[in-house]
Amino acid sequence: MKEQITIVLVDDHAIVRDGIKYLLEDEENLVVVGEGSNGLEAIKLVEEKQPDLLIIDVRMPEMNGIEALKIINKKPTKTKSIVLSMHDSEEYILESIEAKAMGYLLKDSSKSEILKAIYTVYNGEKYFSGDLSNIIVNNLLKKSNYPVTGSPSEINSNTSKDTHNLTKKEIEILHLILLGKTNKEISEKLDKSKRTIETHRFNLMKKLNVKNLIELSTIAKEFELI
Repeated sequence: MKEQITIVLVDDHAIVRDGIKYLLEDEENLVVVGEGSNGLEAIKLVEEKQPDLLIIDVRMPEMNGIEALKIINKKPTKTKSIVLSMHDSEEYILESIEAKAMGYLLKDSSKSEILKAIYTVYNGEKYFSGDLSNIIVNNLLKKSNYPVTGSPSEINSNTSKDTHNLTKKEIEILHLILLGKTNKEISEKLDKSKRTIETHRFNLMKKLNVKNLIELSTIAKEFELI
């Protein structure tokens, strides 16, 4: 039997909470142990229930989700949080990250994506859907003053000597990935097969010891690979 994962749902619309519970009902190891309709109730529920996961909306009466997360995460807690919102606003996404949310999903996400986010966050990793990842990466690029357009030669001139043994081709592909290009777009731009690009992408992520786009952009900034 799988280990039970306890969840608290907080959204000011009961129909949304009911919809999430309906999506989760086939997962025997996912158990909703509490529900709330505003940030104040979220804080109280987390203190009382100590759930594994808190799934919380952003805009709610009395106290919004971001303010609630700031208070919750100032205290020692095992509870990890996922923001589930109808807003793909860069402001909300970045504020959620600053409030230590482990994930951010849009309310029109598919059942499979919601489940993937739940299990990913429960296992201690961050989860942001693809479109939101691009917003986060673009914000990091702005903060690092890295040119968001340009040729691979520009990235080479901006890198430090420590390139983690990346090849020139891997650095070139890294540059394009951080511009938000898909494997297909990169293969077309470099006139290489999609499988070749996937192999290069796998190798550079392995060398940098990262698992997703957010970690990739962070370490690229940290070691001046961007």
